[in-house]
Amino acid sequence: MTQSSLTVKAPGKLMIAGEYAVLAPNQKSVVIAVNRYITINIELNQKNIISIPKMNLENITWQIKDEDIEFNVWDKRLEFIKNAISTSIKFLRENLVGIKSFKLQVESELEDPLTNKKYGLGSSGAIIVSVVSAILLLHNNDKKLPSLDEIFKLSVIAHLKVQKNGSGADIAAATYGGWIEYSAFDTDFLLNELNIGGKLKKIIYKPWPNLIIKKLMPPTSLKLAIAWTKNPAKTGPMVNKFQEFRNKNPKAYDEFLNESSICVKRLINSFNTNNYEKIIESIRQNRNALQNLDYNAKMSIETNKLRNLCNIAEKFGSGKSSGAGGGDCGIAFIRLEEQRYELYKLWEAADMMPLDLKVSKMGVSIWKF
Repeated sequence: MTQSSLTVKAPGKLMIAGEYAVLAPNQKSVVIAVNRYITINIELNQKNIISIPKMNLENITWQIKDEDIEFNVWDKRLEFIKNAISTSIKFLRENLVGIKSFKLQVESELEDPLTNKKYGLGSSGAIIVSVVSAILLLHNNDKKLPSLDEIFKLSVIAHLKVQKNGSGADIAAATYGGWIEYSAFDTDFLLNELNIGGKLKKIIYKPWPNLIIKKLMPPTSLKLAIAWTKNPAKTGPMVNKFQEFRNKNPKAYDEFLNESSICVKRLINSFNTNNYEKIIESIRQNRNALQNLDYNAKMSIETNKLRNLCNIAEKFGSGKSSGAGGGDCGIAFIRLEEQRYELYKLWEAADMMPLDLKVSKMGVSIWKF
């Protein structure tokens, strides 16, 4: 099944519940894949070339230096792609696969088309998953296709090399798709495995402590609405503030973890019992837990716009911030589909943009040979 060119897509994500808490051991979260995608077009080429037109990065060349990748220009925005390439190549070499030169182009639907501002749909995770998948598939050599577990774990490793933290929930959504119950891997375990120089092909086939990835079946009556605040936010600084809070106020930190754990477990149980009213109540409880965290840690998770977004949603069901907060998107569960139009009108009047997003049932996938 060796191909000279192919197209791979990976969906963005939205956190439904369990934000911040999921960074701690054995804390569950719920995340979804959404039908906006990172698209990678890859083809064999005489030179290694990368283009990202939306970033005005065209025809960037690169070469392999030992186990690292060296671009002909330096740009911080290339770090995730750089590590996705180097991780993929290391894995292929460990499996005695000859490395081919290729041309790779990245296209994204995870930004506002007018302003090019990010919605907060997990672009770094989707980029890494799509790049890793594309490189592995291009080098397939008539062997079995890479498994989703292989793609997920290699993508997590590539992401961790750049950011040194993160739950991997966005990578799980981009890889597996749909509604996911997720508990993060033990970061210290993985960093230790990488620091002692273990082979990737051994690391990814080991069980990762604490990691849970389960597909969830949403209730048939579930009505999810999403709006963008028009204010992009950066996750890294918010996570750093959360970690400072953990160190300075361990009692309040433990209280937050307990509150989050209770409402996320209730949410998952509500999915399993097809109880829509309890889903609405669980989302309201998760918002309260995040508000308490916001107050105690002084993180500005629920900005004025997000607070307004959620308060409007409360008239129809329940709402909360999604992900790290500080901007980006908020979500709502509403009781009746006919309420959606009125909700959207109120959001628009408050200078927020409703997003016509659906859950992407598929994760990373090959769209064209």
